[in-house]
Amino acid sequence: MAADMSVLRNHLTSLLADKLVSIEERLGELTVVIKAADMLGVLTNLRDAPGLRFEQMMDLCGVDYSAYGSDISEGGAYLVDDMAADNDHSTRFAVVYGLLSITHNHRLRVRIYAEEDSFPVLSSVTEIWPCANWYEREAFDLYGIVFTGHPDLRRILTDYGFVGNPFRKDFPLSGHVEMRYDPEQQRVVYQPVSIEPREITPRIVREQHYGNN
Repeated sequence: MAADMSVLRNHLTSLLADKLVSIEERLGELTVVIKAADMLGVLTNLRDAPGLRFEQMMDLCGVDYSAYGSDISEGGAYLVDDMAADNDHSTRFAVVYGLLSITHNHRLRVRIYAEEDSFPVLSSVTEIWPCANWYEREAFDLYGIVFTGHPDLRRILTDYGFVGNPFRKDFPLSGHVEMRYDPEQQRVVYQPVSIEPREITPRIVREQHYGNN
């Protein structure tokens, strides 16, 4: 297994060269980070290069790193604490792709950061792996990440008139509005949330980096 990992790492570093931001091994898999500007060319090479042949995209998910490393929340939203402020993620949003090479029986994790936190944008990979269609719609719906070139980018899990992106760390756990059926109007109506935000686990006052050892 270690030999296979070494061969894969060599193929990746040789193919990606200056396009490779970083490469590391975690949980028995390699994770590479590439720039958003290079993503379409690099991902196409990962699919087509004879030594790699990642024909299948198994998964695609958005990530919000704004409170990465924090386990505290207040008012129903996650907060950045001292440990979270020390994380090494320079941008807030990223998309992680899980790839599988059926030819070589290899798996690879690819992470790409959106350059703008206020309006995260990445290129759609539906032309490379058509199965990315609904995954990208999910990341758009839940994180607000826009995928340029997507054939039908619209919400897929939330309601048509939903406001906000519920997987962002600053989105309240109880949401902004609640929905109910009004028998007088004979239709579904929206109204302000009547549930008060509450903490199951109280906020803990602790020293900086407590528990790291």
